[in-house]
Amino acid sequence: MLRILDISEARELFTRKSVRLAEAEQTVAPILDDVRRRGDEALIEYARRFDRLELKHVRVSAAGFPENLAPHFLRAIETAANNIRAYAEMQLPREKWTDCGDGRRLGQIVRPLESMGAYIPAGRYPLPSTLLMTVIPAQVAGVRTICVASPNPSVEILGAARWLGVDNVFRIGGAQAIAAMAFGTASVPKVDRIVGPGNIYVAAAKKLLAGEVGIDFVAGPTEIVIIAAEGDARWIAADMLAQAEHDVEASAVLLTTSRHLAERVAAEVARQLETLPTASVAAEAIRANSAAVLVRSLEEAVEASNRLAPEHLALHDPSLLPEIQHAGSVFLGPMSTEAAGDYASGPNHVLPTSGVARIRGGLSSADFVKIISVQALTPDGIAALAPAVTTLARAEGLEAHARSMEVRLG
Repeated sequence: MLRILDISEARELFTRKSVRLAEAEQTVAPILDDVRRRGDEALIEYARRFDRLELKHVRVSAAGFPENLAPHFLRAIETAANNIRAYAEMQLPREKWTDCGDGRRLGQIVRPLESMGAYIPAGRYPLPSTLLMTVIPAQVAGVRTICVASPNPSVEILGAARWLGVDNVFRIGGAQAIAAMAFGTASVPKVDRIVGPGNIYVAAAKKLLAGEVGIDFVAGPTEIVIIAAEGDARWIAADMLAQAEHDVEASAVLLTTSRHLAERVAAEVARQLETLPTASVAAEAIRANSAAVLVRSLEEAVEASNRLAPEHLALHDPSLLPEIQHAGSVFLGPMSTEAAGDYASGPNHVLPTSGVARIRGGLSSADFVKIISVQALTPDGIAALAPAVTTLARAEGLEAHARSMEVRLG
């Protein structure tokens, strides 16, 4: 079932996956406009139509949150949250100042966004882990108003929200949820940035509203590339299936110099699928979008991976890391399974897909702050800068700029 291809035969795997948004954009555009115009009235209509909302309001009331969490689940979110928080604190930009010694004191201050919205999928797989990954970095950044939208939040999602102290939780999904958080309604606060994964309609709504509201990125199908010359076929197959079970559009690619390893991994994938509860999804993703690809060298594997700019990149040989230019998140060494990163190791699992890793990394606390430049000039500083500033200002025809310098020179 897992194809074994030579690199020369794998062109379709390395052709950039385009997120098929054009049709979805046409579908969601009227929804966005309707929510903009009619607010809660439209939002509740769509929630009843698409999300099976039975109540007259979309906000989860205090009584809607579970009082207690199962002890094993509570221990799990505590472990994950502590690690996610520590990593987000490490990533947070800091205030800095430098005295240049020539009359210039320069610096930067860091200020949090005032509000954010997290979209939490709750369809085939409700994702409390995504709640942790989106909310905790915003809390670390100091965001005051945190909103969560989820079309049918599970007990675990609601319990995790309560544990994190988030009470702005709304039973809304799809494009209408993105519109509500982007525009604001009587029930849903308007936010500065919307983050989190969703289906193609969520992605289309985020794309159409980018600029009106901040977004993280437009996400496509999830993907992993594994580079290994040798290794335990059971582990590699398990990692590929862990990615494939997300979605029939998911992609799992092994780049290897060893045909023997490729054959053993293919056999292991088939064997493990026999007992995998999510095999109906994973098998289709393996069949349609995945392969073991034979390369002539690990250098060729790295080149191919950099062209693809995968969401997840597993390097069984850590010495290859210096050559990696483009990846959403890197997993070093055979023990570093991508599943650990999905839940509890610390780095964020909200990652760029479809080649977007060429221009940015995953979600972080830095996405929820603004870095504001600050400059303080003394008379000596103004005098030193005046020749350059006045010359450049007059070259651009901006005489008042030049005079605002000269008036200070006495």
